[in-house]
Amino acid sequence: MAEAPREGKLTRFLDFTQLMDLASESVGGKILFATDDFFAPAENLIKSDGPSFKEHEYTEFGKWMDGWETRRKRKPGHDWCVIRLGIPGIVRGFDVDISYFEGNHPPRMSIQAANVEEDKLPKIPERGVRTGAEATPEEFAAVAELKSNDWNHLVPMTELKPGKPAESHNYFLVNSPQRWTHIRLNIFPDGGIARLRVYGTGQKDWTAMDPKEPEDLVAIAFGGVCVGFSNAHFGHPNNMIGVGEAKSLADGWQTARRLDRPPILESDDSGTLLVPGCEWAVFRLAHPGVITQIEIDTRCFKGNSPDSCKVDGCILTTQEEEDMIKHKWILPAHKWKALLPVTKLSPNQSRLFDSLTVELQDVITHARLTIIPDGGVSRLRLRGFPSSICLLRHREKPPLRFSVTAGFRANL
Repeated sequence: MAEAPREGKLTRFLDFTQLMDLASESVGGKILFATDDFFAPAENLIKSDGPSFKEHEYTEFGKWMDGWETRRKRKPGHDWCVIRLGIPGIVRGFDVDISYFEGNHPPRMSIQAANVEEDKLPKIPERGVRTGAEATPEEFAAVAELKSNDWNHLVPMTELKPGKPAESHNYFLVNSPQRWTHIRLNIFPDGGIARLRVYGTGQKDWTAMDPKEPEDLVAIAFGGVCVGFSNAHFGHPNNMIGVGEAKSLADGWQTARRLDRPPILESDDSGTLLVPGCEWAVFRLAHPGVITQIEIDTRCFKGNSPDSCKVDGCILTTQEEEDMIKHKWILPAHKWKALLPVTKLSPNQSRLFDSLTVELQDVITHARLTIIPDGGVSRLRLRGFPSSICLLRHREKPPLRFSVTAGFRANL
């Protein structure tokens, strides 16, 4: 079990709980099969919100529980379920949360995974309302075609440790570079689990990209990830590169108010505040490429958006990135190239800007968003073309030569 990062503390990108939950219902995750849903259906496992407890609420089948809970098994075997990830990708870690299930949690569990193309999936019956039910022979026959018992084990059979709700998270680090589309959660032999979080980054097939249409090269669904930041007191920067539009303040990056801001604020002739400090976040792109369009979205941040921002980019190898993490991203100024100069922002508004790199020759691997002096941003989109596409696109000027060291890995 890994220790969970604490809110407001600087954490490295290897703290996988700050990554996207690939299985969440909010990104399209779906329960395909469960052996039993007697007390509570497996769909609760992938709810986007945290589990709750209603002390005096009961159903016709027993105590109401916010999780997946099977009946006490009285026949050979064990319970398990299959989840289709909403975003296929590379799994970095799991959180098996057994909050409120002390006394009813499974003693042990394991997690398996597979990469199954959509057109090769068997036709599994739709689940419908499941409370009080168990899998039918027809459902068992359909899911058997997946041969999920033979899937790769990402977490071997492991004991689960209960505790108070805040201490009932069982964290498991995963070191697998493969792309996964489906997860099988096994519980031994039966019991209840509140939530299963499958943390990781998406992985995109860049060869299938339309060379005429820019893509969001920093999207976490494609493999982008935050690798450093100055402050994340109210929300992690990975939220900015998440899926879809932000739903609330909790779905963006928000810093604490800087303590070095002047007692009385002043601005220059352009209206930009004159303040000494700033906050920043650095991202590794999902694929090296050229940024042609930048979107800064402050929707939901009505009284706490930044005054202004800027965006820079650079090329770094894997070793250079690791060195930068150790030195808290104190990077020589000549390494960074401007993508967006200091630009005034407005509250609760999405703005689109053209990047300064218009010749499709300034390939970068990393981007840095700087906000002045502090505040919140809901979404950051860096649209452009991966380096392989750039080589194929027509240019009016002779291309500049560039290279990215082989040590760079686009999907860590």
